[in-house]
Amino acid sequence: MPEPVAIRTRGLTKTYGDLFAVADLDLDVMVGEVFGFLGPNGAGKTTTIRALLNYLRPTAGSAEVLGLDAAADSVELRHRIGYTPSEYEMYDNLTGAEMIRYYANLRGGVDESFVMELAGRLKADLGKRMREYSTGNKQKIGLIQAFMSRPELLILDEPSTGLDPLMQHELQSMIREVADEGRTVFLSSHTLSEVERVADRVGILRHGRLVEVETVASLRSKAIRRIDFEFSEPVDAAVFASLPAVRSAEGTARLVSVSYDGDVAEVLRAALEHGVVNLNSREADLEEIFLAYYRDPSAPGDGGSGGDGGVTEDGSA
Repeated sequence: MPEPVAIRTRGLTKTYGDLFAVADLDLDVMVGEVFGFLGPNGAGKTTTIRALLNYLRPTAGSAEVLGLDAAADSVELRHRIGYTPSEYEMYDNLTGAEMIRYYANLRGGVDESFVMELAGRLKADLGKRMREYSTGNKQKIGLIQAFMSRPELLILDEPSTGLDPLMQHELQSMIREVADEGRTVFLSSHTLSEVERVADRVGILRHGRLVEVETVASLRSKAIRRIDFEFSEPVDAAVFASLPAVRSAEGTARLVSVSYDGDVAEVLRAALEHGVVNLNSREADLEEIFLAYYRDPSAPGDGGSGGDGGVTEDGSA
């Protein structure tokens, strides 16, 4: 029996004139998983989310959310989805508590004890007016309103903006708890570390196109590893550079650092021929993998930040 799907897009495309914000996106997000939607700023992540929420109409293609048409059934879906946008708009004169009550009333009421539990976990001061909040404290209010109805699907767009490391860790715990309860989280971010700790699978978006969907474990198995060698006598790094598994080798005299993927055996064999005094193996570097996907091979000197071919997330060129 096939797994139930929380989000499904087919050929989803959004253009602004001749420019593509999202291009031919085919995506399946399973019920009960945390799906990390990764890409540099401007890759098309927010455009995709706005199409899922019917905040904009796609130029072509389709989107289904929780088995319903994202456009035709958007009113019903609003009662089943919790959403935190990347930039949160609030009423400046309302307090945090009043803002949350406003959203709760729109939903027909929520469990107030759960609201207070969320506020306690995020250390949110609900007594200040919105105009007095820092970016991080506004984000806490946004997260409370997204989580408080215990929605079937949470769509979080850059949810850790402005949060300190302790609150980021708490948010990650909250996200995993949602998935453990069989609900779904669609987590959009440009930061690898934000999704690495919580995601089951990751989709990588570049220039509005989905370039890869992998489990985090699978990506890690492909990641670049490093070994730092100390030798008893000077060794030319070129000894390692010619090996098939080696991606780079650099160093001077007795210290050589080797980056590789695949089997480490041939790297160690080459090193042992030159009198190894000490070695240090570093953890797999997922950042290298993601930068490789983000890097634009057609752009000379591209450092991997990427873009979406000239369209920003709000559709402007």
